[in-house]
Amino acid sequence: MSVSPYQAQGFYDKALAEGRHRDIVGGRWEETGRAQMAILQAAGLLPHHQLLDIGAGSLRLGCKAVPYLEPGHYWATDPSREMMLAGHAAELADPTRLSKSHLVRDEAFQFPKIPDTITHAIAFAVFPHLPMAYLRRALTNLHRFPALECFLFTVFLAPDAETAARPYRQPDGVVTHDLRAPYHVLESDVAHMAAMTGWAVMRHDTMLPRGQILFTATPIRG
Repeated sequence: MSVSPYQAQGFYDKALAEGRHRDIVGGRWEETGRAQMAILQAAGLLPHHQLLDIGAGSLRLGCKAVPYLEPGHYWATDPSREMMLAGHAAELADPTRLSKSHLVRDEAFQFPKIPDTITHAIAFAVFPHLPMAYLRRALTNLHRFPALECFLFTVFLAPDAETAARPYRQPDGVVTHDLRAPYHVLESDVAHMAAMTGWAVMRHDTMLPRGQILFTATPIRG
């Protein structure tokens, strides 16, 4: 049994064959891409920084981040490299600004082939599709980037433990669950997991598509 609908056999192949590289990442292409760029710029992302886009899909963020960043400063990971390549072919105004070698297949948040020079990382609408252990793995493995200033990620929250044990309707209408996707967690769970893996986290009140909640994680060093 897959823990995420994205892990279903043939999920990517079917969608790409039908030309649905935008739809497969959840829709709201322009709205969500703009929201991600605004979040990153509010977090201090400047053109000279190096960005890691985790769960990049078909480059919904990448098509906006690549023109903003200096050439070669955008890196992306996703379980499907074919999805990222579809975005590279269809969505970049100038594909020469992004080498295909910067699009790295990664199903386990190991971040292979990603350089140590990464300064900012984002995982937008990634962890709502996965059990919380994947967030712990990402937080643990991101410590290998010595220049990383912050990691931005989104989750769905439930208000309390009793509510979390049942399906919960988010403010934007999405129904989330504790044992199947889309998943919700408690804010205290996020704080505890961050503390145990060496991060300080801050919740933001920014209204995001589908009612997701944004957290900024800052590595605790020294």
